[in-house]
Amino acid sequence: MKVKTILVSQPEPKMENSPYSRLIDKERVKVDFRPFIHVEGVDAKEVRLQKIDLKNYTAIILTSRNAVDHYFRIAEEMRFKVPDTMKYFCQSEAVAYYLQKYVVYRKRKIYVGKMNFADLAALFKKYKDEKFLLPSSDVLKSIVPETLNKIGIDWTRGIFYRTVISDLSDLRNVYYDVLVFFSPSGIESLLKNFPDFDQKDTRIAVFGNSTVKAATSAGLRIDIQAPTPETPSMTMALQKYINAANKK
Repeated sequence: MKVKTILVSQPEPKMENSPYSRLIDKERVKVDFRPFIHVEGVDAKEVRLQKIDLKNYTAIILTSRNAVDHYFRIAEEMRFKVPDTMKYFCQSEAVAYYLQKYVVYRKRKIYVGKMNFADLAALFKKYKDEKFLLPSSDVLKSIVPETLNKIGIDWTRGIFYRTVISDLSDLRNVYYDVLVFFSPSGIESLLKNFPDFDQKDTRIAVFGNSTVKAATSAGLRIDIQAPTPETPSMTMALQKYINAANKK
């Protein structure tokens, strides 16, 4: 079965020359973007009910740009002036760079991991005397608490935002050759929106082990998977599959 149409369950990339743009031009396929999940902020009252007082923390653990946005949103709602002495531990350079939206970038106060959360372990050990706050979604990867508890630092998780399933009812009678997923929440959204979903000839593309597990548990057939040594990105995996399928 040839591939002509692809639905990516994420927002459209803002960059002009994205890998998807190159895929569209090279393979002459139609690629649409639609977030299957979205984030909604928790209000300050609900954060207080979690017994979180922002002034009690000397360091913030930031795993995503959403965490950055919602920490500073809650700080503003609580009329808490974030002190210049605050330390920020960012999971990746992308998160650290985004932090500049809110603070003056000083390397001595911003500590950056390579990519995976476990890469921050050495930094946490170095600053074990800090009181850490982890602003997070209601969905949290198990590696995060496992890493923090193993090190034995003083940390508190605060749910500052929630991952919410988007309404996809307008897609009920729209069909795509390939559906692309990047998280278990995306798979959950598909099944919640379309409980009678029958895969048939629809190809399912998944990124990451947790998404593979969610798709398999849901009884879906996985046709395209990333990352792999050959295809470290989703666009590379899609291109490889399209080349093989469309040649037939």
